[in-house]
Amino acid sequence: MAIFTNQAMLSYNGRSIHSNVTTGEILEVVAVYKTAVSAGYEPGGRVTYAVSLVNSGDIAVSGFTVSDDLGGYTFDGDTLYPLSYVEGSLVCLVNGVRETVPAVTAGPPMTVSGIDLPAGGSAVLIYEAQATAYAPLGIDAEISNTVTAAGTGIAAPLTATAAVSADMAPRLSITKSVSPDTVVGNSELTYTFLIQNTGDEAGADAGVAITDTFDPVLENLMVLLNGTPMSSTGYTYDGSTGVFATDSGAIIVPAAVFAQNSDGTWMTTPGVAELTVSGTI
Repeated sequence: MAIFTNQAMLSYNGRSIHSNVTTGEILEVVAVYKTAVSAGYEPGGRVTYAVSLVNSGDIAVSGFTVSDDLGGYTFDGDTLYPLSYVEGSLVCLVNGVRETVPAVTAGPPMTVSGIDLPAGGSAVLIYEAQATAYAPLGIDAEISNTVTAAGTGIAAPLTATAAVSADMAPRLSITKSVSPDTVVGNSELTYTFLIQNTGDEAGADAGVAITDTFDPVLENLMVLLNGTPMSSTGYTYDGSTGVFATDSGAIIVPAAVFAQNSDGTWMTTPGVAELTVSGTI
């Protein structure tokens, strides 16, 4: 909807008289909607968006351009973009039928031009954007980005915004090392398991468990969790087969810590849990 005003002027005998001001309203026949199809984003992950242009009028309109600001925000006087368009991901549907992809400029901002809308019809643009190093991280982080549609037949550009939150569930990785890597019989061997969490939630409810089969079999087992002896109620070990397993949830991996660097990029310091298992062979 757009409001317009108009006023006339009457001139005679060197005098000027203004009329009253008239006010009118333009009801747009084109509307734009934007939806984040993905539930959330993670570092380096992708988000799928759908932008709908709906023409409720009985006349076709053409030459539309849709621009996505890719979530640009101001940081220390600069504009940073937490999203980047994924080349080749755009799909265009007109009245539900897949059409030739319009011209795309990756940007930022990402721009799609040459979109035609049939009378009483619609066009839907579906595309992917990838989280960049400038995508906010943390439990309350989100990316809010806006599309602007402009073209023939509309009085003013149309906008629509979608927000997507960071998906910061526990994301765990594990590495294993052995010391020493050369050992003689009847001597001590130590396995170290390093678990890292790059998510914003601790792995308390993730049911974290480690299983391994030691070959050669270890005797006189000693188990440390973060340098502290682990209770034998927190793990099981079969000395005849070498099968070792921690109980589900016995290992809690703390959440990562996130911070924004001076250049605007985000840094992740993983939460860490360390399990060491030593024994003689």
